Amino acid sequence: MPAQSPWLWFGLAVGQIALVLIWVLLSLAFLLWGDRKIWAGVQMRKGPNVVGPFGLFQSFADFLKFVLKEIVIPAGADKFVFLLAPLISFILAFGAWAVVPLAPGWVVADINVGILYLFAISSLGVYGIIMGGWASNSKYPFLGSLRSAAQMVSYEVSIGFVIITVILLSGTMHLSQLVDQQKGWIWNWYVFGGGLKNLPLALVMIPMAVIFFISALAETNRPPFDLPEAESELVAGYQVEYSSTPYLLFMIGEYSNIVLMCAMIAVLFFGGWNPGFPTDFMASWSPTLQSFLLFLVFFAKIIFFFFLFAMAKAIVPRYRYDQLMRLGWKVFLPITGIAVVLVGGYRVFSPLLWGQG
Repeated sequence: MPAQSPWLWFGLAVGQIALVLIWVLLSLAFLLWGDRKIWAGVQMRKGPNVVGPFGLFQSFADFLKFVLKEIVIPAGADKFVFLLAPLISFILAFGAWAVVPLAPGWVVADINVGILYLFAISSLGVYGIIMGGWASNSKYPFLGSLRSAAQMVSYEVSIGFVIITVILLSGTMHLSQLVDQQKGWIWNWYVFGGGLKNLPLALVMIPMAVIFFISALAETNRPPFDLPEAESELVAGYQVEYSSTPYLLFMIGEYSNIVLMCAMIAVLFFGGWNPGFPTDFMASWSPTLQSFLLFLVFFAKIIFFFFLFAMAKAIVPRYRYDQLMRLGWKVFLPITGIAVVLVGGYRVFSPLLWGQG
């Protein structure tokens, strides 16, 4: 199509990007409302309940408030870097969604190195936070940005090892193919269709899913790992000097990363858009209807994992910084490293063990 009608291809590509962007932004608005309502429910408060029915439009009212407020830049700040930092965080947070398969055929860029692309984008995301903390010309946001950088780098290591185990099992970094391998009952938790002979390996992957979830909390600076913005120590962390739209961009980027992590948990361990049972009965339905229903399944999984994120925020006390680092480097790193060795050894020697080579 690009060679035959480049403008049509360009228009379709822009349309796809716009649809994903609008869907993510609308989802963030209502998930943020849900986050606040869940937290309020745990603390026996009402939460947002004035703007719209049940307070559903509270996020839109907050958005309007941030847009209309005056942008205040500290006198000693580096103005260019100060404004560039939240923009970088926002762009990188949404750029990662380009390779996430939402349903069969519903993906902006269906590249065969989707996992590698996500690694690269997540590694760049820390620069926006460091730039914001440094450009503010204040010790509190600077310390918050350094904490955030150390925290994100530390837990990216364990997340990387967890994803390597998934890559070794599936033999692909193509996210759509990875989801396709998890069709069937309970998402082929006998490790991608290997049957009972792979049951011991499934017992390795269940802890990997738990470690990925906890590491995702730390990677996105969510409680109980919100040390970069601990109010009692750093006032509000790397974004303390920000207000109005720049602050809004930081918050949207942060929540976009949270929802992205929920989507990645679903894709890597819980079958993506697959509901956990065979969908052969849908073969006679129209492809558009099939894709839409499977997209709803995928979105339901995102909502479920976001609920777990919100509950962790509401009920788990904040870690000290030394406890945070100890968990990442002395617990998760050895466990995930051993898991990579076990899974790699299994992939090499399983044909001999099961008489296939």
